[in-house]
Amino acid sequence: MDVGEHGEDAAAGVAAAIGEPARARILYCLMDGQARTSTELSVVADVAPSTASAHLSRLKSAGLVTVVARGKQRHYSLANGDVANLLEGLSVLAGGVSAPRMALRLRAARTCYDHLAGEVGVLLHDRFKALGLLLGEQGEVGAYELSSTGVEALQALGVDVEATRALRRRFAYGCLDWSERRPHLGGALGAAVLKVALRRHWVIPDLDSRVLSVTARGRREMSARFGVTIS
Repeated sequence: MDVGEHGEDAAAGVAAAIGEPARARILYCLMDGQARTSTELSVVADVAPSTASAHLSRLKSAGLVTVVARGKQRHYSLANGDVANLLEGLSVLAGGVSAPRMALRLRAARTCYDHLAGEVGVLLHDRFKALGLLLGEQGEVGAYELSSTGVEALQALGVDVEATRALRRRFAYGCLDWSERRPHLGGALGAAVLKVALRRHWVIPDLDSRVLSVTARGRREMSARFGVTIS
């Protein structure tokens, strides 16, 4: 078997692992970057706890989730940002969520694993590019770098650029947004920006979904700092 065939078989295995509806619900629940127990995920997947455990074992074998033991409980999370990118891309193909009220809130602002997505995430990405803070071709995976002006702006915002760059993951890239059909900022830099937005109370996370609510303070500061106008 050559490398191409092996790659095709591996891709088919990942697709099959995602393709079962209960497993897909589990994965999309974990898109907010939080770890959850199998009991919590059984509720999300609408299956018995024993069935959820079997699904989680399949997802772990496919490299889609990781598990960490905390006392007597085992907590599951997405394996990495690449899995989140894959799920976001599938949402683009599937056309996103269908519930109107939730769809509107998800489209406005949400987490994509550990970075900011939705209209707000795309607007920030576009302003970073327009202001010359980010260098690289739009949407080219792994291609973004900060300009000297960008380093100054992000450090002034509270991002430790050197520590972010030293992390063992891609620094910055355009992650295709399923609702806007344009990139938002992914990678370690995207995660750092979301952390700042949460710390500064620009956005407030929902307790039971990926939705982020943009605060009045967030609207003011994003407008003043970057010229982002949020509808």
